[in-house]
Amino acid sequence: MTIYKILLPAEWDAFEAAGVFEGSPLDRRDGFVHLSGAGQVAGTAVRYFGDEPDLVVLAVDPEALGDRLRWEESTSGGTFPHLYAPLPMSAVLAVHRFAGAGAVSV
Repeated sequence: MTIYKILLPAEWDAFEAAGVFEGSPLDRRDGFVHLSGAGQVAGTAVRYFGDEPDLVVLAVDPEALGDRLRWEESTSGGTFPHLYAPLPMSAVLAVHRFAGAGAVSV
């Protein structure tokens, strides 16, 4: 199983430079890094990134995250993966670029 993290291009650039992703403003506000399962990525992209012209979607190995990864009920319904730690580059399996939220597909 693979899980996914949606980033803005500037967030991806910072992640690449640092080797770790501390979270978006929404992640930091909520206290965990928001991730999505394969069937959730497109909906998450439209809901939270609908106006963004370009997105980066990271394929992430959940096994690399250990017990810091928890599947929890979200306020919008559904169970989503939440990471209670920074996301390390070593957990990233692949990087996908999309021209807008409507193009996101994994």
